[in-house]
Amino acid sequence: MAMTHPALLFLLLVTCTGAARGFYLPGVAPVDFRKNDLLTVQVSQLSSIKTQLPYSYYSLPFCGPDTIINSAENLGEVLRGDRIENSLYVYTPPSCVCPLSVLVLGCCSEMVGAKGDSCMFPVIGSGEISIVPDMQFEMMEPRLCQIVCRITLGQDEARDLKEKIDDEYRINMILDNLPLVVPIKRLDQEAPTVYQQGVHVGIKGQYSGSKEEKHFIHNHFTFLVKYHKDANTDLARIVAFEVKPFSIKHEYDGDWKGNSTPLKTCDPHSRRLVVDSDSPQEVEASQEIVFTYDVNFEESPIKWASRWDTYLLMADDQIHWFSIVNSLMIVLFLSGMVAMIMLRTLYRDISKYNQLEDQEDAQEETGWKLVHGDVFRPPVNADLLCIYVGTGVQFFGMLLVTLLFAILGLLSPSNRGGLMTAMLLLWVFMGLFAGYSSSRLYKMFKGSDWKNVTIKTALMFPGTVFAIFFVLNALIWGEKSSGAVPFTTMFALVLLWFGISMPLVFVGSYLGFKKPAIEDPVRTNKIPRAIPEQPWYMNPVVSVLIGGILPFGAVFIELFFILTSIWLHQFYYIFGFLFLVFVILILTCAEITIVLCYFQLCGEDYQWWWRSYLTSGSSALYLFLYATFYFFTKLEITKTVSGVLYFGYMLIASYAFFVLTGTIGFYACFWFTRLIYSSVKID
Repeated sequence: MAMTHPALLFLLLVTCTGAARGFYLPGVAPVDFRKNDLLTVQVSQLSSIKTQLPYSYYSLPFCGPDTIINSAENLGEVLRGDRIENSLYVYTPPSCVCPLSVLVLGCCSEMVGAKGDSCMFPVIGSGEISIVPDMQFEMMEPRLCQIVCRITLGQDEARDLKEKIDDEYRINMILDNLPLVVPIKRLDQEAPTVYQQGVHVGIKGQYSGSKEEKHFIHNHFTFLVKYHKDANTDLARIVAFEVKPFSIKHEYDGDWKGNSTPLKTCDPHSRRLVVDSDSPQEVEASQEIVFTYDVNFEESPIKWASRWDTYLLMADDQIHWFSIVNSLMIVLFLSGMVAMIMLRTLYRDISKYNQLEDQEDAQEETGWKLVHGDVFRPPVNADLLCIYVGTGVQFFGMLLVTLLFAILGLLSPSNRGGLMTAMLLLWVFMGLFAGYSSSRLYKMFKGSDWKNVTIKTALMFPGTVFAIFFVLNALIWGEKSSGAVPFTTMFALVLLWFGISMPLVFVGSYLGFKKPAIEDPVRTNKIPRAIPEQPWYMNPVVSVLIGGILPFGAVFIELFFILTSIWLHQFYYIFGFLFLVFVILILTCAEITIVLCYFQLCGEDYQWWWRSYLTSGSSALYLFLYATFYFFTKLEITKTVSGVLYFGYMLIASYAFFVLTGTIGFYACFWFTRLIYSSVKID
């Protein structure tokens, strides 16, 4: 997540072996370049892990073209706050069109102050020549000390830059769909080089013996474009886009002559290049800042299909394997308990019940059969339970299909916003199963007002989430962040909700309610049986809280990586691990609920409906507590608005986790009780 980004064609990454090996499916096709082909560098959002509030690149006083063009963005990109725009790093200044009778050199000099040998003269029509300055970001053509522009900071602009530097904002750029990264060498790490996504706007520190910390802007970028060349042709493909930032106070003699101004601090002819930040550019009002860049090209053995491997490389695969082993141990422990209950205790009980004619003897054996006349009695607030079960089925279907797409190679970090777009669309279409599940359960409870349940199924969960999201979006909008969802996107979300999801919920509900009601395996008594006093450990609150620990324990290590990818703006690609953890979560929720449900029935407590839902659903409480722990130990968020955003989004995630795990536990207990009571002979 940043999280932030994701229209449904993605990279296959086989992660269970610990190494990423990927390929792209049609739709995310490679681009071949020849020498001197113009490269398109785009700027994306300004991002910060300290504030979690993205801003547009041009919200700061950076060099920009006369016309800013926004790239087409999918729904997921808009929700992530991505704003991809063109940049001056490849911007072609306006052409100078001159009649042939006019001196070409004079026309060129008047336009850019350049010399004749720095201009190209392609003929574009009879009697006219188009003159374009020879300053391009071209394939395999190194450029040194290229001037982008010159700006003079005003009071407000200097203040904004200082605030962004204090909040550690990063500039994000894109070349051939690859994000800009800063290579950082670490000798104490297993991987000698790690990659930081985005380059910091500037730095804050002391300079020239001054004890006062000052702000310095990164105004010179040394780009490195790595490419893989085809051995048989002159075609090449870009496989890496790196940068080294510098802060340098540029100097020049005489008047400013635009992009052709000779700089004293960066002149390739005198072999004076920017290799350090010994004389940094301070950020202060009325300061003149000259932005420059270098472009170097390097041939690389990395093939295009594997170009994301270095971006996605993680040095903690051992921790992931530990996570899987830890989760598997929990599943094996619970599976042993369930096997003991199912194969020993229940088998023995059922055999004795079916053989003994004396009911009192059977009652002395155990108490779960004594409540056969009440175990399928409809619970309190049965309609609400049906609503949550239907919503859980919808959420389960969305996650299952999303993960299946991922492990089949249809999910890639290169498709920004694709993951979020896919999940939203799948949620909408899974409304069919939500309506069907809730109406089937509601009819089993002998309910008749299925339309009321259907409307609540379509509105309750998404309505709650939308209300929280709307408040959070208002806070983002108040901060003038690009992460604020526009009105048109809000309207599109509402249209998907009411125009597609709700009708599908009604269709599913109608189909489910038309089917015959699910018959109970035993008859329900008219008068409910008194529930005896339960031991303290079977108290509903204690039982529910205990039940949520193991499902959370099975996933909490993987949860760390998910939170890191969302809030520390890293790539998450280990869908193989994630799918395995998802399967383990399903088994853990089902088994712990069955075990506690059996103990509850043995205590002659037949009110298992809501208890089964809350038992595994309580793992969401531990998820939120862990998110709180993560906030105070791993994040450096200081702004109040950013903290509210974090806890607001984690509240939504915890609510969704509650619905998912609760539904899994409910259906496991539902299957278990029907199985055991249909296996005994009841007089």
